[in-house]
Amino acid sequence: MRIEDALQRAHEAAAPEVGRGRPAEYIPGLASVDPHQFGMAVASCDGTVHVTGDADVRFSVQSISKVFTLALVIAAEGEQIWRRVSREPSGNPFNSLLQLDQEAGRPRNPFINAGALVVTDRLQSLTGDASGALRDLMRRESGRSDVDSDADVARSELEAGHRTLAVAHLLASYGNLELPVDEVIDQYVAQCALSMSCRELALAGLFLARDGVLSDGTPLLSPRETKRVNAVMLTCGTYDSAGEFAYRVGLPAKSGVGGGILAVIPDRGVACVWSPALGPSGSSAAGLAALDAFTTYSDWTVF
Repeated sequence: MRIEDALQRAHEAAAPEVGRGRPAEYIPGLASVDPHQFGMAVASCDGTVHVTGDADVRFSVQSISKVFTLALVIAAEGEQIWRRVSREPSGNPFNSLLQLDQEAGRPRNPFINAGALVVTDRLQSLTGDASGALRDLMRRESGRSDVDSDADVARSELEAGHRTLAVAHLLASYGNLELPVDEVIDQYVAQCALSMSCRELALAGLFLARDGVLSDGTPLLSPRETKRVNAVMLTCGTYDSAGEFAYRVGLPAKSGVGGGILAVIPDRGVACVWSPALGPSGSSAAGLAALDAFTTYSDWTVF
């Protein structure tokens, strides 16, 4: 089936789910987003993009950013980050304090909040401007120089981020942050508040489908490193519903509470879907339905 036809099937499958669930109400800047929106973009490895729906509406990428900060840290110093963060599914909510305390301050994986804070901490140590390094990468790969953080979302996330702050202090109490908590939190919130569209995110993520090669032909990651980032996305990228997501979609993916999901089809391309209403696990309900249909009706799958 052609990509355009598979995208149409995906849009049709998502339609009954659009608006079901609720936006991330604990972040005031996200609570007011119209939940009756849906967009999807599929970027092939050659840079060709196919879209449907609200694919050019920008939204808060939130935890999707964690894939890119992890890639930047690995690009800078190899796989040393795994000394501080594990690679196992959490089986618990993404902002759990209990599991982190039980495991002596070593996060289960880099895609839950605790693990992402450690990655941001390291990227800030390496660059002096973690959120700026992420922004620059996303601008280059998406081809859009105006990609930036949404100041209102960042502000509201800071004001409401008591649990994230608690996670950061718990990490610091176990010696798993190098920098002051406030500095790490500021950078982390700025990266999560990055505002991008499905089209832009799909293009930005293409290096994950091209063995780590960026749009200008230079490598960000080696093929081995890229394979491993994708593997962690498959097992840990959709919070505590990674098993259900792998069963239904069968792709390495990372979701965010802004309603976006980024999925990688190695050697083929990247799909990005967005709809703000979230299911119980904190991922987009319509996005899950769309990706399920897309991989069912196309041959873009790892299985």
